[in-house]
Amino acid sequence: MSNRNKIFFVCLSISLIFFFLLDVFVGQIDLDLTNSLHRQVLFSLRLPKAITAVIAGIGLSLSGLMMQTLFRNPLAGPYILGVSSGATLGVAAVLMVGAALGIVGMSNWLSIMAAIIGSTLVLLLVLAISHKIRHSVSLLIVGMMIGSMASAVVNIIQNYANPDALKLFIVWTFGSLSAVTWQQLEILVPIFFVGCVIAVCLIKPLNGLLMGENQGRALGVDVKKTRLLIILSTGLLAGGITAFTGPIAFIGIAVPHIARGLFRSTTHNVIMPATMLIGATLLLVCDMLSGLTTYPLPISTVTALFGAPIVIWIIVKKK
Repeated sequence: MSNRNKIFFVCLSISLIFFFLLDVFVGQIDLDLTNSLHRQVLFSLRLPKAITAVIAGIGLSLSGLMMQTLFRNPLAGPYILGVSSGATLGVAAVLMVGAALGIVGMSNWLSIMAAIIGSTLVLLLVLAISHKIRHSVSLLIVGMMIGSMASAVVNIIQNYANPDALKLFIVWTFGSLSAVTWQQLEILVPIFFVGCVIAVCLIKPLNGLLMGENQGRALGVDVKKTRLLIILSTGLLAGGITAFTGPIAFIGIAVPHIARGLFRSTTHNVIMPATMLIGATLLLVCDMLSGLTTYPLPISTVTALFGAPIVIWIIVKKK
């Protein structure tokens, strides 16, 4: 690794720590740690929110990186296989169908479990289909079609939903980091850890796939096994994070490109840790910006303002 990249890694690590502390201690209320109420705000609200931002930033960025490498598509993202649509369908079924049946007061845990079940079912379906499909591009199309079908079912449910339940569902689709509690982190962290371990173990096969599947096979990469593990890791990371935070846009698409441009490299030995650091730092910054207004903005609104220009730049650059 060049000295230039080593300096960048040090700067990114310092930035991550700095913005984590800033996100925890800076807000609309200036915290006084001698005040018991302020300490409760710090440990019960701001600290889990900042940890969730780090987890979501790393997980979604890693998922996007693996999808872009697998499909050799610069606009591939963590939700491209329909995992997010499965989670959304699960939440829609619980909130809106439950309300239609007269079941009110749905707990946050029930929505989370529904999102996990929905994303897991879509993941299992994609894994099953991947055994029958040789080419990743075909799998990409299948994943998009599964996502489209799930979205269509959600639209049907919305059409007949009661207004109160529909409002709750729409708020969930905006994405939120502040709703995640310590108890929920106890479930999210192991899911995130397993997904990250699988991703890190795939660094060498991912490097082999940079030139395409045929070249990867020539280099000794077990393409079918690698593809299954990439889908599994992405499903755990993107599906697990979406279940707890709702969909968060553009982080997974934009961050890998920022890492490649900053480090001037495509090898995953460099780009994967860079993507993790940039993703976590960027989502912390977006979380801080979302809370600067009197009424906090949805996190997906802020990430879209960062991510959409980068996607436009990629399209223009690639012509």
